Amino acid sequence: MSETQDLLIMELKSGRVVIRLRPDIAPLATERLRTLAAEGFYDNTPFHRVIEGFMAQGGDPTGTGTGGSKLPDLKAEFTRAAKFNRGTVGMARTMNPDSANSQFFIMFEPAPHLDGQYTIAGDVIEGMELIDQVKRGSGSGGTVKDPDRIVSLRPASA
Repeated sequence: MSETQDLLIMELKSGRVVIRLRPDIAPLATERLRTLAAEGFYDNTPFHRVIEGFMAQGGDPTGTGTGGSKLPDLKAEFTRAAKFNRGTVGMARTMNPDSANSQFFIMFEPAPHLDGQYTIAGDVIEGMELIDQVKRGSGSGGTVKDPDRIVSLRPASA
C-alpha cells in the first residue's frame, strides 16, 4: 500500500481539496468512495445541499438528494472512536442506517449529535478553505439553486 492509497483529490473551480480516507474505521465506505472516484462518478456532480455552519453535501448525480450509484447500499459503519469535526467527511443516508451509497458530506463545524449516527469516511487535510467557499443553500433543507460542482474527484494513486 502506498501512502497515496487513502487519498482522494477533489478539484473545485476554486482549486484542489485533499481528502484522507479512513479505512481503519469505515472500510466499506472508503472503498466505495475510492471505487466511484476512480470511475469518474463524481465529476460535475453538485453540492446540492449546503447548510451554513453545518455541512456541504454532494455525490448525487441527479442533484436532487435522492440519487446514488448503481452499486448496492452500504451497511452502516458507525463509531464513537472518531468525531464529526470541521473537515470530517461523512456518508449521507436516509433514515435507514444501512442506506449510504454515493452521497457524502463535509462538515463546516463540529456536530457532536452526528457522532455514532453516521459513517465517517475521511477528513479534509488540505483545501478546507475552498470547501468554506461552496455556495450555500436556502431554507431548512439547504437546497442550493445553481450549485457549485465537483470538477473531478479521483484517487491520488490513480
